[in-house]
This record gives sequence, structure tokens and C-alpha cells, in this order.
Amino acid sequence: MTTLVREPRKPASLRPVAATPHPRPLRLLRHSLALTKRSLIKTWRTPEALIDVSLQPVLFLVIFVYVFGGAVAGSTHDYLQFLLPGILAQTIATGCIAIGVNLNTDLEKGIFDRFRSLPVPRSAPLLGAVLGDIVRYAIVTVVTVGFGYILGFRITTDPLSALAGGLLAILFALCLSWLPVFVAMKVRTPGAVQGLMFALIMPLSFASNVFVGTGTLPGWMQGFVKVNPLTHLVGAVRGLFLGTPLENHVWWTLAWCAGFVVVFMPLALRAYRKKV
Repeated sequence: MTTLVREPRKPASLRPVAATPHPRPLRLLRHSLALTKRSLIKTWRTPEALIDVSLQPVLFLVIFVYVFGGAVAGSTHDYLQFLLPGILAQTIATGCIAIGVNLNTDLEKGIFDRFRSLPVPRSAPLLGAVLGDIVRYAIVTVVTVGFGYILGFRITTDPLSALAGGLLAILFALCLSWLPVFVAMKVRTPGAVQGLMFALIMPLSFASNVFVGTGTLPGWMQGFVKVNPLTHLVGAVRGLFLGTPLENHVWWTLAWCAGFVVVFMPLALRAYRKKV
């Protein structure tokens, strides 16, 4: 009679772990929104982190309108009408830098190591952080337009067009955010993120139509200005706020938004997986 010998059961720690399937879109969205809520709570508890998106547009409007308005446009009111959409675009672009600094700081503190130990998709923390910054960009838009109205700025189109201009600026910021997220995954310190991103954003801000018309700039610079993503964003917002010719600025802005996501989102996610 043959005796069956049962093979000893392996401890759980030595058993092969089944491969985790790719996260389903709904599961990824659910966890990303949960981490978005975490980001919003963090922002709510540290309101000083909103200084760059609440105080900066106020200072820029006052300084540029009343110091340079008379010299540039001959009238502070006329310059305010011209400048405000540009200040909105510039501030919303520089406001993206904070997400890179914050993510790099979280990496240094080991917070993402805790996320890795949780049963959440690997990309959910980055998606949650980007979506959580929508509040910052909404604050920039409201503060800039609201304070502009106090100074005398007036939207000359209809409310629907004005809303579309604000939403387009917020969408641009959300898409551009993937650039500082990618930088945060590649450099070592938060200071390096801030320095590198300012070096990238400042030329885009000043070599554009934010402060002066494109036609007043040197010919050799105009070629860059005409393809500058901020130039198209400012042109689109001016058209939607003030009724100036839209031309193809809205389509170019949407194309730039798609480009930022298509290029920098995969790069950021890939660098994040290697980092953690």
C-alpha cells in the first residue's frame, strides 16, 4: 500500500506572490481622488503656502500698473486692461513651481515610501497631488480678477466668455504642472527644483506678450515670442476677457496643454517609479 506523503506547506513569506494586474481606471481615479483630498487638507492647514498665489498677483498688478503703466501705455487704466490677463498667465505658470518643491520635499521625508506600502496604484500619489493643486490655480484666477476690479479693470465680454478664459488658464496650469513634477523626480533638493523651474519660467514670462505687445519687441525675439505657450495663453485670455481678436490662440493653448501632458506626464511617472 502506497503511503502519500504530503509536502510541507511553505510559510506565507516564502510563497510566490501573484503579479498585480495593471490598475483599472476607476480604481486609479478613486485612489487619486482620495490623495487629492489629502493634498487639499494639507493646503487648508498651511494657508501660508498660498502666499505665492494670493499675494504675488496683487503686488505685480500694483507695481507694474502704477510704475510702468504711464510710460508703456500712457494711461494706468489702459495698461491695467492690457496687463491683467498677462499677470494671470504669468502667476499661474510660476504657481506650478510649488508642486515640484512640495513633491521633492515629500520624497526627502519618506512619505512616498509609506504610499508604496499601501494597496494603491503607483501613479495615484502624483495624480492626486496634481489634481489637488486645482485649488491654488482657482485662487490665482479669483484674486487676480477680483483685485483687478478694485483697481478699475473691467471684463468687456459676456460672463460665459470670461468663465471660459478663467477655466482655460486653470487647465493650462494643471497640464504645465507635469513639468515641475518631472523635475522634482530628477533633482535632489527642493531648492534645485525651485531654481531650475524659475530659470525655465522666467524667460517664458518676459519673452512674451505679457507686459508689452509682440510688435514692440526686437525682430530676433519675435520668432520665439510667437511660439511661446504663454503668449498664446495670454492672447486667448485677452480675447475671452476683452474681446480682442482670438485668432488661433485658444487652439494653440489647447495644443500646448496636450503636449505638456503627453510628454511630461509619462516622463514624470517613469521617473517616480524609479525613484520609489
